[in-house]
Amino acid sequence: MLNEIYEYVSNKQLEKYADLAVQLGVNVQKNQLVIIHSDIEHVTFARLIQRFAYESGASNVIIDWTDEQSTKEFYLHAADHAIDHIPNWKVDRFNEWNAAGTAYIHIRSENFEAFTGVASERINRYEKAYRTRLYEHHKKIRSHEIRWCILVVPSFAWANKVFPQLPREEAIQLLWERMLHGARADGEDPIKDWTHYNKAFESRKKVLNESQLKSLHFTNSCGTDLMVGLPKNHLFLGGCVRDKEGVPFFPNIPTEEVFTAPYKDQVNGKLVASKPLIYGERIIEDVSITFKNGRVHHFHATSGQDVLQSLIETEEGSRYLGEIALVSNRSPLAQLDTVFYNTLFDENTACHIGLGNASPSNLKNGHELSSNELKAAGLNTSILHVNVAFGTEDMKVIGVHEDGKEVLLMKDGEFQF
Repeated sequence: MLNEIYEYVSNKQLEKYADLAVQLGVNVQKNQLVIIHSDIEHVTFARLIQRFAYESGASNVIIDWTDEQSTKEFYLHAADHAIDHIPNWKVDRFNEWNAAGTAYIHIRSENFEAFTGVASERINRYEKAYRTRLYEHHKKIRSHEIRWCILVVPSFAWANKVFPQLPREEAIQLLWERMLHGARADGEDPIKDWTHYNKAFESRKKVLNESQLKSLHFTNSCGTDLMVGLPKNHLFLGGCVRDKEGVPFFPNIPTEEVFTAPYKDQVNGKLVASKPLIYGERIIEDVSITFKNGRVHHFHATSGQDVLQSLIETEEGSRYLGEIALVSNRSPLAQLDTVFYNTLFDENTACHIGLGNASPSNLKNGHELSSNELKAAGLNTSILHVNVAFGTEDMKVIGVHEDGKEVLLMKDGEFQF
């Protein structure tokens, strides 16, 4: 049934989108293994990406299928001990894929009714067990040691959530249009557009990394007043990154952020989320979080409070930050003025934090440091990483130098450099 969604986008546009993921997203190399993670509902797009990956020289393209309905049956009916058990083969296959130099493409969508009737407690337990067992793999992902890319396709349920006032057909068509436009995938030559667009990232990263600021101060009229300390030798990343072999790729389509890792114990104040937080197909709204010496001191949500609590209380590391990101509200995506109810899209319309794990990539020579050295440098470690958007139209960001001198980085949500 979901394949009906492709009736509302042209074959030419869809092919450009798939090719963008292959050539620019993961930058497939000759004779490289490619793994496509996709739910069976997205078979049309997954097979299209597979075709383009082979045409780009991939040695083998494996589609790692999932099925939300069978996953729901697992959550509802599996033996209690099975919820906490991640078999060795699930870990071993990633170890083998990573050793082979695999590139990973993740196709995402939203279905907020997928796990209706499932106890949150069972979902949370399984996700914690999975993240714990696959920690080394996700560490490589977060550190950009291996190439990966996430992109999304619409669904009727998702379109209805974003545009509830529109008929079914109009909603899905509008979501396709806004999604492709926000992802800079609707032009005549998206790869050329992205290559040109990346120059802005390189310019901003250069300014920020040469400045080596001591902290960032975020304020707006919604109640956000947050001071975020930065470690010495921090690096801002964004746009194009490189894997351990130096091959360039773009992990997120779309992407609008320049981000770095905070100093774990030097985050103080309050943030008020400007977008819903989506976690495991569940919507958490009107989030506010207060930090004291880096640790979450208080949190609240008007809906999804139990989910937010389980997320923050996953472990000690999930109570600290691993990312702070600057995002302009003047980008094509932000200018759509749409709440997408999707983390990838919503986080790229606004400044955001990342609760949980920090990437060694955000430190100079971070990959060469041991776990203890990263900890001593101020980076947080966690099995979790979840982003919360809090940027607004009147967001102000001031950078503070070591000597206390201040510099205006953002005003009214827009970069000033």
